[in-house]
Amino acid sequence: MNISLTPAGKPAVPAPMNRSRWHLRANAPAIAWLLALVVVVLFHRNIPVSGWLMVHLLLLGAVTNSILVWSWHFAQALLRGPNPGSRGMVTRLVLLNAAVVAVVVSMVANIWVLTLFGSIVVGAVVAAHAVVLGLRARTSLPSRFGPTVWYYVAACLLLPVGAGVGAALAAGLPEELHARLLLVHMSVNVLGFVGITVLGTLMTLLPTMLHTRVADGAETVARHGAVPLLAGVLLTAIGASAGTMFLCTVGLLVYLGAIVYICIPLVKVVRAKPAVTFAPLSAVAALVWLVVSIVWLVLLTMTAGGWDGLHRGLVTVAPVLAAGFAAQVLGAALTYLAPVVLGGGPAMLKHRVAILDKVGVFRVVLTNFALLVSLLPVPSLVKVGTSFLVLVGLAWILPLLALALFKKPSGPREDAGIGGAGIAAGAAFDLAPGRRWGMAATGMAVVVLVMVAGVIADPTTLPGLNQAAAQSTVQATGVTTTVDITMKDMRFHPDKVEVPLGNKLVINVVNQDSMVHDLVTAAGAESGRLYPGEKATVDAGVIGAGMDGWCSIAGHKQQGMVFSIAVTGGPIAAPSASATPGGGMAGMDHSGAGSSATGPSAASLLDFMKKAPADFTAHDPVIPALPQGNVHKVAMKVTEQKQDVAVGVNQTLWTFNGTAPGPTLRGKVGDKFIITLTNDGSLGHSIDLHAGALAPDQPMRTINPGETLTYSFTATRAGIWMYHCSTMPMSLHIANGMFGAVIIDPPGLPSVDKEYVLIQSELYLGPQGGVADLAKIQAEKPDAVVFNGYANQYDFRPLTAKVGEKVRVWVLDAGPNKATSFHIVGGQLSTVWSEGRYLLDGSDPSAGSQALALAPAQGGFVELTFPEAGNYPFVSHYMVDAERGAHGIFAISQ
Repeated sequence: MNISLTPAGKPAVPAPMNRSRWHLRANAPAIAWLLALVVVVLFHRNIPVSGWLMVHLLLLGAVTNSILVWSWHFAQALLRGPNPGSRGMVTRLVLLNAAVVAVVVSMVANIWVLTLFGSIVVGAVVAAHAVVLGLRARTSLPSRFGPTVWYYVAACLLLPVGAGVGAALAAGLPEELHARLLLVHMSVNVLGFVGITVLGTLMTLLPTMLHTRVADGAETVARHGAVPLLAGVLLTAIGASAGTMFLCTVGLLVYLGAIVYICIPLVKVVRAKPAVTFAPLSAVAALVWLVVSIVWLVLLTMTAGGWDGLHRGLVTVAPVLAAGFAAQVLGAALTYLAPVVLGGGPAMLKHRVAILDKVGVFRVVLTNFALLVSLLPVPSLVKVGTSFLVLVGLAWILPLLALALFKKPSGPREDAGIGGAGIAAGAAFDLAPGRRWGMAATGMAVVVLVMVAGVIADPTTLPGLNQAAAQSTVQATGVTTTVDITMKDMRFHPDKVEVPLGNKLVINVVNQDSMVHDLVTAAGAESGRLYPGEKATVDAGVIGAGMDGWCSIAGHKQQGMVFSIAVTGGPIAAPSASATPGGGMAGMDHSGAGSSATGPSAASLLDFMKKAPADFTAHDPVIPALPQGNVHKVAMKVTEQKQDVAVGVNQTLWTFNGTAPGPTLRGKVGDKFIITLTNDGSLGHSIDLHAGALAPDQPMRTINPGETLTYSFTATRAGIWMYHCSTMPMSLHIANGMFGAVIIDPPGLPSVDKEYVLIQSELYLGPQGGVADLAKIQAEKPDAVVFNGYANQYDFRPLTAKVGEKVRVWVLDAGPNKATSFHIVGGQLSTVWSEGRYLLDGSDPSAGSQALALAPAQGGFVELTFPEAGNYPFVSHYMVDAERGAHGIFAISQ
């Protein structure tokens, strides 16, 4: 049976041209959200909360709009009886998109009240849509597939629940509760709202795409399939809400069984009429990824071992559901339905179908093969390349839609013989079997080429690349020694393995730690980055001599994460194991992970007398204004980027929000801070805020790349408090830029004319463009000491004030190792406040101070007025530090 997509009865919009114009306007927001998604994906490292944006621009923006538009369209097609007008639908779409804009803006700007408002409006609009569809279904005449509309009603009634849970997640919750509610959010919104809608629609849409009859038994499935789907969603959500993992597993299994039940008639249809064009191929691929994701979720609930482990898994599964399932089914629907509803006559219909199906097989294979490879334990550059191919494959529909809309048919005979069969022929006109296989092979070849390019760009990712040369003189025994090694507590267990001379060594390694690790050997074998719970098999080759191995993540080797391979029956000395200060072979120590720098020593480029260029911009030392309200939401994003730290000297710093030091936060006693840390770097990081008193075990724990952590604290004591990354080795993370200040004003703090903040820290320079040198840090031998991250920068851009103005300078010593004695040459301090107390309160005009002494992680402020115009240097009065960068100037005018 062919299902007509033209509504029976009175059309919602009477004239075909009006219907075309209505669909253009109704679908424009979904296309706009897809375009915004492409922009965010391309520039995500420079956009706040980009991971959240990518998922929600697709699901909340594009998919929700499409569900409302097309569920309305299909309800008109499937139900008999008079059709209502479209004015209410237009109103709902306007309100929906205004609310989505509010949610997106609120999350980027960190305004939770706006998030709550937008979520309420989204939920209300979709619930109203459910009511309209339900009333329409109740008053319609019996229809063969009319029960499909109840799928839409059930799905739309779930979204308000998911929207409310989403608002709660944005408010900042304890970690376990956040993980549980994230599963509720995902199950209700993605499996419920999106999944139930899609599965209900494909029962009739997929056969229509294939221009074939609906399979026998499909009507029965349509009547009964929604019940187990809804039951599975509710059981999963209830189990997560109650903290019962077993009930979540049962719910997901029920949902999986419902998918299988619904797909039985669809499998019959595809077997009878195989998919050869883009729309049905993409729809089938989407269903496959949905099944894969549900199976993945079931395994996670059975093996995660706790809500923290499940949370890490959910973060991995969510993009697969979004890209593999939701994005592909949306592309399939738009490809098939756009030509049908836009009208324009038979010639235009065929013309648009042909455009939208261009290289369809290639696009489907490219997208799905690249997505599969990106999920495998491949090198990071391969993951980046294949992820980009997924974006290309999915976004290809956008220019095709523009062409289909604006490009006119070029041939005079394109309207010959156009009917249902004509549309099918037009869609497949260039898809002879040979061409289809050719396009499929080309899609796979492109993915393989990207994989090869990723390996060539970073050949160290090939395990055993240098083993042949290192062991070329060894006579192999033909025997393989297999050992098991676990990573835990920053150690390898065991940390020594014995291998008979000439045996091949295979290492099975499992990361049981809470942070990312890897395993490399001195001969070049590598496991690649392993996240918690991941495992790998490392072929260390034929062993001819003892050698060392280690974790190459920055600082982990120096913290003792090393192991040794000992040879029995032959030489036992590790070849050149002490050739470098770190104990590894020259050129094989990757402890500077995160940087590919191989240039000259940055320290050799230091010239403290060198002038800055004319366009130099100093780190803003002006203290931020005291924010309004008592609750402050702060988003901290870890990034890795090259920055200058002195004139002509740059390093790859690990930063909070792109600056070193990170942003200065400010509040008053009694204020609540909600901190959301997102790790967009390549290794584990954390944040320790001294301004709050709370058990650090969970809120200050290390999170891995791609993860997010939210916690809150209340400021109960005044001071300038340090914050920093506390991931081991902590000294390296601080020295490489991961520090900043939180200022909590003392009660009754008087206003002043000018207020600055200066944070002293040390530079232990690695190679130019590289990361800090841990050996120098451990030897306490800094190359420079600086204020606000850059040597002598306030010599080039002095701090300003006028004669007689009261100036307050907040000072923090971030270390990690050196103390300071803050002094202003030519100035006398009338007020000195240090570590919670006044050393000098300014009440005695005859009393003064010459310096503020601070140890690492201590802070305070000083106040003074300048008696006359001129330049007043400020320094650390540890004079060797002043001479190597801890120097600046106050430029005082009349």
